Amino acid sequence: MKKGQLAFLAGTHAVNDLYQGAIPAMLPFLMAERQYGYAAVSGLAFAASGVSSLFQPLFGVLSDREPRTWLVPAGFLTAAFGVVAAALSSDYLATWLFVALAGVGIAAYHPPATSQARAAGGSSQKAMSVFSVGGTVGGSLAPALVTWIIGALGFPASPLLAVPALVMAVLWFVQASRARRLVRAAAASAPPGAGAAVPDGVRGTDDWRRFSQLVAVIIGWSVPFVTVTSLVSLHAQRDLGQSEAAGAAVLTGYTAAGAVGTLLGGWIGDRYGRTRAVRLGYLLALPALAGIAWAPSFGILVVSTVLFGAAMFLPFAAQVTLAQDYLPNRPGTASGLTLGLAMAAGGLCSPLFGWLADSSGLPAAFYALLGLFVLPVLLAFRLLDPRGDTSESGASSRPEEPVDTPGPR
Repeated sequence: MKKGQLAFLAGTHAVNDLYQGAIPAMLPFLMAERQYGYAAVSGLAFAASGVSSLFQPLFGVLSDREPRTWLVPAGFLTAAFGVVAAALSSDYLATWLFVALAGVGIAAYHPPATSQARAAGGSSQKAMSVFSVGGTVGGSLAPALVTWIIGALGFPASPLLAVPALVMAVLWFVQASRARRLVRAAAASAPPGAGAAVPDGVRGTDDWRRFSQLVAVIIGWSVPFVTVTSLVSLHAQRDLGQSEAAGAAVLTGYTAAGAVGTLLGGWIGDRYGRTRAVRLGYLLALPALAGIAWAPSFGILVVSTVLFGAAMFLPFAAQVTLAQDYLPNRPGTASGLTLGLAMAAGGLCSPLFGWLADSSGLPAAFYALLGLFVLPVLLAFRLLDPRGDTSESGASSRPEEPVDTPGPR
């Protein structure tokens, strides 16, 4: 495990997902400033998550064909520009387009960065959870940063939101320059024939059937994740009479709990098996989502939201590495499809729940979400680990076509 490289990639993930978290954190301020309805803000959530997710498979295919490490800094810089431009624009269409641009930047970052993190961490679930939790930490900081800048200083101060991306871009180029010098020095001292390319096909067989099963599970994960992220702070303010700061605090608690859940899920995946981490997370998330829908008081909403955030991220690292192991010859494509196209379902469905909230109230939208979430909970129990399923009585059962543990290209 290359701990230094993994830690640096986790830092870039924190910056990238800071802008992913900034968009839902901005929604209450946009509603107050520009009188948007629930459907309008859900449309912005779609622009951020749905459009972004549709682009991620494309970036995944590109990163599999040829290493494109420049997509990592280009991604989070584009995300920062889109968020700032959306905050400064006054027209809804322009705001939507800039939010979508931020989503494209976020999409460009994830496949190449995830492949690099897998290479740095090897087969360890803890390593992937460290990389993943970097993004969760960034997302959890976003509500506080947005509240501090836009809430206190107003939308004209939104260019301050770009500072983290600019600082990380400088660090990235310094790190990249140092890495190039080390590679040239190693190449100069290597014996002839060293570093020959690995022949195609030695990584194993791509199992598209099981990969499709995993995508179906993640689609069911993404719908409640995106919808709760978009609407939970509004639920605290509109239904429970809390302030904008309290609504931001709920969102911060939600994403911070996700960081804890990601790390815990990595430990469970390494110790007890990846499928156990996935199943446990989905089972715990179901009653927590019921608590969000039912919550008669702010305290119960906070507890339910924190539990839901932790439970939803227990399977995160396992789902990423399972996807890459199902498609060992296409790690970027696997990351792009699972983190991208599957997540698009959440963005596509978010406006539907926004319209339901407009017509029947936010609790009704959350109860509808609860009914939908039962299906992915059931589907999660059909997943098998290509390295050997250790989730049933400690037995190891292999799938019909074993797949070697992959390393990204």
